[in-house]
Order: sequence, then structure tokens, then C-alpha cells
Amino acid sequence: MDASSYPRYTGTAIALHWLIALLLLGQFAFGLMLEDIPRGTPARGYYVNLHKSSGILIGLLILLRLGWRLTHRPPPLPASMPAWQRHAARFSHIALYVCMIALPLSGYIASNVSRHGIKFFNVVRWAPWGPDDKQLYALFNGAHHLFALLLALLVAVHVLAVAKHMLIDRDGLLLRMWPRRAAAPDRTHSNLPVENR
Repeated sequence: MDASSYPRYTGTAIALHWLIALLLLGQFAFGLMLEDIPRGTPARGYYVNLHKSSGILIGLLILLRLGWRLTHRPPPLPASMPAWQRHAARFSHIALYVCMIALPLSGYIASNVSRHGIKFFNVVRWAPWGPDDKQLYALFNGAHHLFALLLALLVAVHVLAVAKHMLIDRDGLLLRMWPRRAAAPDRTHSNLPVENR
């Protein structure tokens, strides 16, 4: 099958997929970097608030992506894919969405059961709406770290599955989520005078 004829996700879905993937990768790196900043220092507060703020924006993009996904049917999986792989793909996509929503949500809740709250991009302070409760904070902060780990594992499985389909099965699965290249100009009559083209 020619690459241009593969069924694809919509342009909006493709753009949101790759944008969120890049932002999540950056947010993971950011979260790991925070572990190296000593607690109780002004620098930690500054960077933690940047992490919280960008997490909120990524969470909103994820909700937009989910809304788009629920209202726009995805392209069909390759006909050659066995039934068990179809079920596994469906389960893994649901699990990815659950983790992508739970990750920023648990971080947001943890921020609001702490006296620190959120200082949005270190400019506007959002007072916490919950109690300053160390046990609740530990619960939701622990959940935040757990969902980050689960999401990283699911993304790794997702990438390995796509690599398998592209390199072994060669069924064009990745092309469903790959931007369509512009068609090359037709040069058949390029040597003819303009009035004859």
C-alpha cells in the first residue's frame, strides 16, 4: 500500500499527540531534575511551581486530546493484526489515558492539600482550597510518583509495539499518527510552455 493511502488520525489528533508526547517527555525530565534541588531552598520553590504550572497546562491539553478522541473515530487497525493484539492495543490506550489524566490531577490535588498551594508560573498565587494535611499530601504525592512511573512504562511498551509493527510486521501502523507529507509537484509537463501546461 502506498504511504499516502494509509488511513490516518485527523490533523488535530496528530498535532496533539506529538505535542503532548514532547511536553510529557520534558515534564518527566523536569521532575527528575527537581530531585537534585535541595528542599527548603528558594530555587526549589521556583522550579517546583514551574513544574506544577506546566503540568496544569499539559493536563488541559490531555483533556482536549481525550475530548477529540471521543468525538472522532480513530482509523482502523491493520487488518492483519490478530484479535489479541487489538485487545491489547485498546487496553494500553485506555491505560495511557488513565495515567495521563491521573498524573497531573494527583499533582494538582497534592498541591492543594499543602500550605504552599500553586504560584502559577511564579506570578499568580493560587491559594490552596484544601487543608494543610501532611498525610493527604503524602498520599496524593505518592500517587503522582506512581502514575509517573506507570506512564513511563506504558509509553515504553507503546514505543516497542509501534517499532515491532514498523520493523517486523511492516503494516504501516505508525503512519496512522504521522503527518502527511505534501504531494510532490507534478513535473510531467514542466518543459512545456506555460500556455500548454
